[in-house]
Amino acid sequence: MPVSVWCILIAAILPVAAVFPAKLSKDYDNANPRDPDYWRDGFRSRAQAAQANGFEAFPFFAIAVIVGLGQGGDPSWIDRLAVLFVAMRLIYIFCYWTDRATPRSLSWAVGFLSVVGIFTSPVWS
Repeated sequence: MPVSVWCILIAAILPVAAVFPAKLSKDYDNANPRDPDYWRDGFRSRAQAAQANGFEAFPFFAIAVIVGLGQGGDPSWIDRLAVLFVAMRLIYIFCYWTDRATPRSLSWAVGFLSVVGIFTSPVWS
């Protein structure tokens, strides 16, 4: 199985991992996990935002890998770009957690461009 397909699984898990540390607080109420007051500010808010963005980014990435591989893109390039996407998502989450907006935006842009590259890889590879 191509590395890029494994990256789909990793990308699907990353949003849950992004918010997990915020749920480790003794103040977290698992009976009311979507309580807006709990997620209102600070680290918790940023972790929740990282999770939401991860869920938003995932479909385009997964479809891009499927299209790229299915339409004859070079699997080697698709694998590299998929790993780049996952790496950028990890950096993105870390930047969200640590409140670093500019590097977060840069990692988002590189990740987005890697997905565009995967999607269009049948044309150029």
